[in-house]
Amino acid sequence: MQHIATQMNSNTMSETRNVTPGSSNHSEEHMTDPTTTPTTAGVSNATTDNAIATHPHPLHKVLSFVRRSGRLDDRLQRAWDNYADTYLLDITTGNLLDVREGVTLNRNFVAQHWGNDNPLIVEIGTGQGENVVAAAAAHPETNFLALEVYDPGVAHTLLLAGKQGLPNIRVAQVNAPELFKVTEPGTVAEVWTFFPDPWPKKKHHKRRIVQVGMSDDIHRALVENGLWRIATDIEDYALHVHEVMDHLDGWTNLGGVTVSLPVEHVGKGNADMAADMPHADFTESERFEGRVLTNFEKKGLAAGRVIHDFTYQAVPVSR
Repeated sequence: MQHIATQMNSNTMSETRNVTPGSSNHSEEHMTDPTTTPTTAGVSNATTDNAIATHPHPLHKVLSFVRRSGRLDDRLQRAWDNYADTYLLDITTGNLLDVREGVTLNRNFVAQHWGNDNPLIVEIGTGQGENVVAAAAAHPETNFLALEVYDPGVAHTLLLAGKQGLPNIRVAQVNAPELFKVTEPGTVAEVWTFFPDPWPKKKHHKRRIVQVGMSDDIHRALVENGLWRIATDIEDYALHVHEVMDHLDGWTNLGGVTVSLPVEHVGKGNADMAADMPHADFTESERFEGRVLTNFEKKGLAAGRVIHDFTYQAVPVSR
């Protein structure tokens, strides 16, 4: 696992708090508005619809999740009550989980909340927390930030971290794209996005978390030569990742594995047509050895799905 330390200066920080799940400050899964994320790093061959730097009314945001009421069972409620003060960051406001005004993710923020200047890895959409907690336990020299919006996933991550008493992990129940908008350059060593919601219907592809605007904000947040690791078990999402990322200025695909994918998108109703569509070769990565085999990934493999791994490195923009 590659870790890159960096130094940044800022004076904007936040505090941890105990949050009651199900309150108005809690929503579900990460969300993104690719039409409103400002572009500051990469240049795409896609249309400029993905690079408008304005912020519309919150009700018009394109979300990458569907809100659900997330009741916690007794075990998860106890975990929340016991460990939220230690691990859960207080950085959000409102039921869309936007970042509270005045919060900035930077190296001073890391020093305040982790108590050190170690490299920071951010995982977007940590689910039940299996992977990020295992990584934190295996790499005490690295700080980890778990971003998850669903109450049960947050609570289970708190439970796993708390049972081991891990000092190097924090959890944020926040809209991930909004957090990266307020992240200072060079703050993050790596970003992980493993098995994001595929949004299979074509009309919902704009809700996918991997978008041009999001890539620009992550590029800015990463240290030079920092990594964005992505994994999906959905073939059409793999094509989407290639279309978004492979030609962006400022990103290098570090993969060395050739895979064949359909060159046309399929939706939820015609996915079985993909095998008969024209195919082309793309470059992907070997399975990331730092990702544990979670129950989610096991289910995908059991269903016969192929896991697609991607490793993109943030390099200086050429222009």
